[in-house]
Parts: sequence; C-alpha cells; structure tokens
Amino acid sequence: MEYGLIGAKLGHSYSKIIHEMLCGYHYDLCPLPTEEEARAFLTRRQFKAINVTIPYKKLVMEYCSYIDPRAKAIGAVNTVVNKNGLLYGYNTDYMGFAYLCDAHGVDFAGRTVLILGTGGTHNTTSAVARDKGAAKVLTVSRHPDPEKGELSYAEAARSGAQIVINTTPAGMYPNVGVCNLDVAAMPGLEAVVDVVYNPDKTEIILRAEEAGVPVAVGGLEMLVAQAVYAAEYFLSRKFEDAPGEIRRITAALRRDLLNIALIGMPSSGKTTLGKMLAKQLGRTFVDLDEEIVKTAGCSIPDIFAAEGEDGFRARETAETRRFGKEGRQLLSCGGGAVKRPENLRALHQNGVVLFIDRPVEALAVGGDRPLSSSMDALREMEAQRRPLYLAAADAVIPNNGTLDEALRAAMEALDEIFDS
Repeated sequence: MEYGLIGAKLGHSYSKIIHEMLCGYHYDLCPLPTEEEARAFLTRRQFKAINVTIPYKKLVMEYCSYIDPRAKAIGAVNTVVNKNGLLYGYNTDYMGFAYLCDAHGVDFAGRTVLILGTGGTHNTTSAVARDKGAAKVLTVSRHPDPEKGELSYAEAARSGAQIVINTTPAGMYPNVGVCNLDVAAMPGLEAVVDVVYNPDKTEIILRAEEAGVPVAVGGLEMLVAQAVYAAEYFLSRKFEDAPGEIRRITAALRRDLLNIALIGMPSSGKTTLGKMLAKQLGRTFVDLDEEIVKTAGCSIPDIFAAEGEDGFRARETAETRRFGKEGRQLLSCGGGAVKRPENLRALHQNGVVLFIDRPVEALAVGGDRPLSSSMDALREMEAQRRPLYLAAADAVIPNNGTLDEALRAAMEALDEIFDS
C-alpha cells in the first residue's frame, strides 16, 4: 500500500473518494479491527503515507520518530509519512477544524465555548478554540466528572455559551435524529459546529438552524480540509490554492452524495420529473408514497379509511426517516410531507429540497388521493401548504410549461446550490 487510511471501522469513510478526487493516486481503506493488527501494520511500515482514524491516533505516536509539536500537544496523530523507514506524525484535524471555523466566520475571541464529548477530537477542537482566543472552554459529558469541571447537558444549556462544538457521535449515521443538547433553549448562541459529516446536517445542526443560530455547520468541510493538508504532507508540496481545492472537493462530494427531494402538491409532476432527474443524475428514484403502500400492504385510500390521516402521516414520517438518512437518491415526497417538521429535518439532513410549483388549475382531481376530492379542496389545500413548501425548499421549480423546461430549471437550480 502506498497511501491509505487505517482505523478499526472504515465502512462509511469518504477518505478514498476525497484523496483520489484530489490527487489521483490510489488510496486504500485498511480496516484493522484489533490493536494487535494495528501494531503489526505499523511495525511493517509498508506504506508511503497514511491517515489514521479512531481508535489509533494515540497508538500510532509510539511508532513515530518525529511528532509535530502541535500533534504532540494535542496528543493525537492523524497523518503519518514514511521517510526512509522513519515515521513522521502530524495532526491535520487541527488544521481542518480551524479552516471550517474560519470559512464560516466563527469568532472565538472572548467567547465561552462548549465542547460536547471527551474523546480525542475534544482536544483538537479545544486547541483551536484556545488558540483563537476563547475566554473559556467548557467540557460537556453524559457522565460529567465534577473534579475535572465537566458539565452535564442540563448545565450546559444554562452556561451562557456563545459557541457549541459537538465532538460526540450523537446523530451520526446510521443513528441519525439524536440531539442531546437543547440549543433552542440557549439564547445568545452565535455558532453550532459539528465535526460529524454523515449526515451532512446532524440533528443538532438542523435544530440550530431552526432556532436561528447565525452559524450552524457540519463537518464535511473539515474532513475535506484535513485531507487536503494531509495530501500536502504525503506529496511534500503545497497546493497553489488549498482553500480552492477544499471548496471544489466539498462541492463535488455534496453533488455526488446528497439526496434530492421533491415536494409539492399532489399531481404537480414530482414523480414524472423525479424519474427524469434521477436518470440524468444517476440517482436511485424513490417514491415515498409507493414505499408507504409497500410497507402497509394496502392502498393509500385504504390506509386513510382504516387509520385516518394521522395514521397515514405517521407512516409517511417513518418512510421519510428511513430513506432520508441514506444518500444518492431522488426522493418524491407526498404532498403533505411538509406538514410535519420532523419530515423536513429528515429530508434536509442529507439532501437538497426542491419545490415543484404547478398551477392549481393544472392539478388532477381525485384518483388515489383522498384529500384531492375536488378543485375547491385542492385550492384550499394549496393555500394552506404553499407557505410550508416555500419555507422548506432550497429552490422553487416552476412546472407550468413542458417537462423539458422544468427539468432544465431543476438542473440549473441544483448547479447553483451545489456550486455556491
């Protein structure tokens, strides 16, 4: 192996995609489930350079002849370069997190910072916060040690902090939807930063956005940035425009990995347009109403008859959560999916939301849509839902002409979203 990543579990790692997209060299994922395997790998030293992830960032330091002072101070190495049999250790997680915060205007000077979690990434983010002038850095734990000054989550919510950094796996794929801190109950929050990158927006980030926190950002850019800075060590050269490379790779990753969810009124064209978009973008098409029918074993009118609208909406939420946490899909949502905030969080966590806007007069009456019983019913429904569609959407796609025109509008909107 020339270049690659070692760690105990690497099943959901994006590192191979990032490095090969960045530099073109072959990059291997090398899972080493046990410490014994990790030590044997490091003893053999049969690599040019590697990245290191959980749980070996401390262990690898034992094998390094040289450790960068910053990595030594943090107590973790995530980048190792083999120079004629001697291993040199660095910490580009620090650089990646600093880049993320700088890119989004997080100002630590004089601020009180809460760091959720006590693992290795805590030390990295704490070092960045302190180096950038934080007045106070507080640690939050589910099992706080008072002798270390650690806070419980209830105490953290009353701390008066301006910045929250999550370094725990709470909300990470596949166990999405978890948020241990009530950020909505923390007036004066200026930024919430999560080092988790899958999903793109964890529950704490989504709730921070809903609460109007000025900066709410996940860890994908940090992941890309640390890889860019690691590649500079790998190749012993600087990129001419490292920030530009970070932006380029991050945009390409989001374009490749994120879902695209279509919302809008029944019969607005979500299914037909969605299938066309899915084919053009190479994504799997999923009709959430069809998935509800498959799971229930009966039609939507039968679900309404047996369980009422509340029963149907509960099933809709379950399917939205099931598919929303995955990636590379085109999701066609039911017309009423926007009625529940939890559905919108499920769609936004790993996706872009497009509102397919078709004139009411062009919508179909009846069919298998129990709430579309008449044109008057459609008009009333559209008036109620339109504000929800507009609030939920990242872009509005008019569908009052040909399908080709709507498809072009959708592609142009996606280009603008992913390139911004």
